[in-house]
Amino acid sequence: MAHSIYLSRLNSDERAQLVKKLWENQGGRCFISGKEIDLDLHKGQLDIDHIVPLVNGGKDDSTNLALTFSSANRSKQAADLNVARIIWKFKDLAEETQKENRNPNLTDVLKQYGGSSHKLRYRIEGDSIKFSFAEIGRVDIITLPIYTDKLSNEKYFFVLLPIEYVHHDDKINPRSIGSNVSKLIAEFYKGNPQLHISLGYIENLEDGVSEVKLFDGQHKAAAQIMLNIREIPVRVFINPDKDKLTESNFNAGTSLKQVAFDKSIQRHLGSALYQDRVERYQKATNRDSNDFAFSEKVLINFYKGESREMKRYIIDSVKDAITYSPENKLREYIDMGGRAKEKPLSYSTVEKTFYSFFICGDALETNIDYKLEEGKNPRELEKSQVIRLMNIIAEEILVGNFDFEIGTYKIENKIQSGEPVNWNHVVAYRMMKEEIIYAWLRYILEIIIAYRVQNGQFSQGKKDFFQEEFPEQLWSHIRTFIQNLYNLPLWRNPAFSSTIFGGKQVYKFWQDIFSTGRSPQGEQILTEAININKMIIPSLI
Repeated sequence: MAHSIYLSRLNSDERAQLVKKLWENQGGRCFISGKEIDLDLHKGQLDIDHIVPLVNGGKDDSTNLALTFSSANRSKQAADLNVARIIWKFKDLAEETQKENRNPNLTDVLKQYGGSSHKLRYRIEGDSIKFSFAEIGRVDIITLPIYTDKLSNEKYFFVLLPIEYVHHDDKINPRSIGSNVSKLIAEFYKGNPQLHISLGYIENLEDGVSEVKLFDGQHKAAAQIMLNIREIPVRVFINPDKDKLTESNFNAGTSLKQVAFDKSIQRHLGSALYQDRVERYQKATNRDSNDFAFSEKVLINFYKGESREMKRYIIDSVKDAITYSPENKLREYIDMGGRAKEKPLSYSTVEKTFYSFFICGDALETNIDYKLEEGKNPRELEKSQVIRLMNIIAEEILVGNFDFEIGTYKIENKIQSGEPVNWNHVVAYRMMKEEIIYAWLRYILEIIIAYRVQNGQFSQGKKDFFQEEFPEQLWSHIRTFIQNLYNLPLWRNPAFSSTIFGGKQVYKFWQDIFSTGRSPQGEQILTEAININKMIIPSLI
């Protein structure tokens, strides 16, 4: 907050009177968070701040002042309190959806602001489309021209659409609304124009009734809605080929790199495209929708022109099923959109470690329904066993130890400054750093390979380990290793905060530590190199 001459001139009684006046004007609630203020219980925990900052031309008088909780005011993501209040409301929404172990999407924002309540009833006459918004009292008939895209041959029209008629398509674009929407809110609040309109579609031409579903531009739409804009400009496709839209959206975020899709979203779209290709193949070969007596390799051969893409779609569907499985206990600790300050793992880290190490990238020659009923299907075993490994790691390292309130922000700085820390949280944080988990997960791979070799199951050069059922003894070895790894003294050593944990290291740095006991600089980190036989009881040998 810039220095206020107005506030500096108030004596203690005048300031107390101002606090009470603002409190009454605001209905006894914090201007930013909207939470109830008790002037006695919250004494010493309140701020008076300018609603419109002085640097932005705000007045330095009581008409431009608001009463807030100090914690809300100092953690706000915008200097303008009007914007800060909107962002805080989104923060509350994110906390609610987090209870369901997910981030908010456009549907959540629309519902919060009274959207997504009606379908559009329309009629097409030649090159025009007619409709009204009668359900919200706007009974005038609107007539708009229909255009044809010269490349795709898709038909569309442009409309300023009331949010009551806006719906979100979470299949074509399953992206959640991230915290970066706050930047768009601030941008639009300043009066800068939106440069890209949202894209949607309608279908069900015979009925003439359809939800208008947005599949692109949802962040910009959400930002406008949160700024209380009640009508969104939309380019609406009419009964489009939704597979084309899905594929275009997928390519925009992958090969074309037109949009910064999170990898988790790319995998979700790839999974949707895989399901579509399966259904198309079934129709082309006159199969029932429940007939899966064909293999991944057969699918790839069938779609010859996109064999590389098909292989990627298949693996994307495996990754997507693991990531979003309700049984996956590690999922709660993964930030799908990058690496947030609250969670220890990014989705990118999960891809570089768990998925890179443990998912077989080769297309299978066995039928998709092979031994499905017996629970021995290779892909289903692969998914369930990777999830089981993730669950063991979550149970032994994270659950009850990692504190989301503390998060990951400047943990080592706090240790170096002598602040008291929760060491269980520190251990969980340190073990989940990308370069570290990359190094120690490889030992789990070694344990699996050693067990398979011992039992005559290992095929040189293949990565299909998880496609055969692990015996309970092997699962016991894996859990014991993780428990013993967690109990190594290095994770709780404050002296290492400024050396090995002081910054992001390369993978080889930690591989050297685990394989020699020393850092590349010669610092003694472990009493001896990690030996999987010594860390597993009973021994593998």
